[in-house]
Amino acid sequence: MTPRSFLLTPALADYVRASSEPADAVVADLLAETAALAARGEASATYQIAPEQGTFMQLLTRAVGARRAIEIGTFTGFSALCIARGLPADGSLLCLDRNAEWTAMARRYWERAGVADRIEVRLGEALPTLRELPAVETFDLAFVDADKSGYAAYVEELHGRMTGNGVVLLDNTLRDGRVLDPQDPDDVALAELNAALVADPRWETVLLPLSDGLTVLRKR
Repeated sequence: MTPRSFLLTPALADYVRASSEPADAVVADLLAETAALAARGEASATYQIAPEQGTFMQLLTRAVGARRAIEIGTFTGFSALCIARGLPADGSLLCLDRNAEWTAMARRYWERAGVADRIEVRLGEALPTLRELPAVETFDLAFVDADKSGYAAYVEELHGRMTGNGVVLLDNTLRDGRVLDPQDPDDVALAELNAALVADPRWETVLLPLSDGLTVLRKR
């Protein structure tokens, strides 16, 4: 099943995609192979962002003129592919993930798309790896789609490493609507983070009802 923005009916989701930049063969094949992983129980379908979110992220990367980007949580590489395609030819994307099998699959599609030379993968736990990076303004764009309880720490560590006006994207910030009545630890963590970010003067914040909720932060 193709992921979709959960607030949309299947018919509206189809209409949204038909009215947006179409997926090419590389994206179609990547999404299909990822869906097959989920069907076999080797991964969760919820790990995959919706196609319309990928299209938006590619457009946004290009629109803000990002040159250096970082991604926390890569899975099979669709979001990284979209970001890399939005970067200039000499741009770079650093991907932090701990699954060698899924990122190896991602590399195959990055090679097909001609963007593999823009992407570096560092395997291991994301937070220690992030903390090892120089604490200087480096990245124009960041995308976080990893363990939800770690989001607050990721945002804190990213702040000093983002350039002025740098943009941070946080995935799954609506939690399928469960942020209205959070019960499990991940839902509670996201609900608390959403409240903290909108009150944080360091960030300009908007939570978009795209896919499973996409929060966009701009470093003031």
